[in-house]
Amino acid sequence: MRAVYVETLIAAPMERVWRVTQDPGTHPRWDVRFSAIDPVPGTTPARFHYVTRVLPAVRIGGYGVHAGERTRPDGTRTSALRFGSDDPRSLIAAGSGYWRYLPGPAGVRFLTGYTYAPRWGAWGRLADLAFRPVFGWATAWSFDRLRLWLEQDVPPERALGNAAREVALRALAVAGVGALVAWLDGAPAGALAALAASVVAVALPPHPHTPAARRCRRRPPDRLAARAPSLLEKL
Repeated sequence: MRAVYVETLIAAPMERVWRVTQDPGTHPRWDVRFSAIDPVPGTTPARFHYVTRVLPAVRIGGYGVHAGERTRPDGTRTSALRFGSDDPRSLIAAGSGYWRYLPGPAGVRFLTGYTYAPRWGAWGRLADLAFRPVFGWATAWSFDRLRLWLEQDVPPERALGNAAREVALRALAVAGVGALVAWLDGAPAGALAALAASVVAVALPPHPHTPAARRCRRRPPDRLAARAPSLLEKL
């Protein structure tokens, strides 16, 4: 299975990036993949349970264990994770991943690499062909939402509202163009105009305060970024 990789550059102090990403109470605010993360008290390595809201009335639970290295000789920091779900509705059976924090003159390179094994046999592997890219997109979108919060003080909740409004406005613009051209030249021309407007709407860059997965790197640029830390083997 091909691993998911996402990287962003955050112009913020290392300590703040570490604190916001490692706090289980704060993590779900910016990471759309989780609705809640509850630590299990007194566990070493630290264990937790998580909940993901798939639909308004559908929630899928899972579990995980993680550990972090806050002080390393080269100034970087690392967090490793193993996770899984016993819920038969969850496509993800079990997986593992890591976060790296690499300081630099322009800020912190915050990156992740992870993979997982799907359940449901052959049907699960087929479903994962569509799910894995979407999950990767959700990771990148969340990373950019985190960046906006730490760099520009755009709270995650406001960033989500910005994204919803922008999607609605672009959809209305596409529908309006199609309806206008259809009224002037007929239905076939209107459909073509709506298609062209859709391409333009997708290609236009988002507002600076709207999260966008396209702003994140999706391929590891070097071996260090792609290599899982040895810390993962201890979990």
